[in-house]
Amino acid sequence: MKLQLTVQSFELPLKNPFTISRYTVTIQKTVVVSISDGNFVGYGESTVNPYYNSTIESLKASAESVKYIFNDIEENLHPAELWKRLQPKLEDNYFALCAIDTAYWDLYAKQQQKPLRRFWSENDENLPKTNFTIGIDSIDVMKSKIEETPWPIYKIKLGTKNDLEIIRELRKITDSVFRVDANCAWTVDETLENAKILKELNVEFIEQPLKADNWNGMKILKEKSVLPIIADESCLKLEDVSKCAEVFHGINIKLMKCGGITSALQMIQIAKAKQLKIMVGCMTESSIGISNLAQLASLLDYIDADGALLLQSDIAKGVTFNNGKILFADGNGSGAALQL
Repeated sequence: MKLQLTVQSFELPLKNPFTISRYTVTIQKTVVVSISDGNFVGYGESTVNPYYNSTIESLKASAESVKYIFNDIEENLHPAELWKRLQPKLEDNYFALCAIDTAYWDLYAKQQQKPLRRFWSENDENLPKTNFTIGIDSIDVMKSKIEETPWPIYKIKLGTKNDLEIIRELRKITDSVFRVDANCAWTVDETLENAKILKELNVEFIEQPLKADNWNGMKILKEKSVLPIIADESCLKLEDVSKCAEVFHGINIKLMKCGGITSALQMIQIAKAKQLKIMVGCMTESSIGISNLAQLASLLDYIDADGALLLQSDIAKGVTFNNGKILFADGNGSGAALQL
């Protein structure tokens, strides 16, 4: 079976500048991979990210480099088998591997005439609600973002000199659950002290407070923190899950970092066996990427799938959200499609 793989790049303007502890983004650059068998088209996506050295040029070049593999694919080849063929070719660019893997899962599900999530979930009941992320800004602007978008759960980006003041002030205007993400900006002592105060302010957990390689510090936090600590930058790929289980209470899986849905499913399986809390997060994608990751919701404790909600305009349609609740698009596969 000959498949046609197409690579396109886009610029996604954000509604507001999005700042974390490391940098600010105003336009999110992204690459969409389409895989067609002549009847159906599957879509996948990966975004540019300076922390992980992901660029438009590298994403395009890597995706183009494996096009020949799609000239002769066995009919009904399972996505996990394709991933095994692609991984050695793309071991230096898992972001590109993710875009291709998710596109092929979408195509495969359409060929099998099933919604993508039905390969691991029989229903859409009791799914976790997505949080809505509030980037670092002045306290007044952060407040206004909360007031503009009432939501049951907020992820608050921290890593400033006045982190506790931010949470205290935001707590004055909403009773919603808070999650905080310091993006590697805190020390061990800061985290332990902050956790005591944040717990009183109805913060659910702290995501990646320390630098990614500070394993000794993380071990102390797991033993002493009064709030759960969730790995993000410390948990990239399948082989990181067992190591994280020793020093974290949970992990945040990003499809781009691990190489797509195929690897994420394996990470989830290991994490469950290790009794870790499991989250899947986004990297400010369009509705292509968000619709793919939302298919995993039934397997998760938490989900961070608000990326497309932060965009000024979307290049795609797909999954939507109502007060945090996931509303899947009709149809098979991920339900996502480009709309240009």
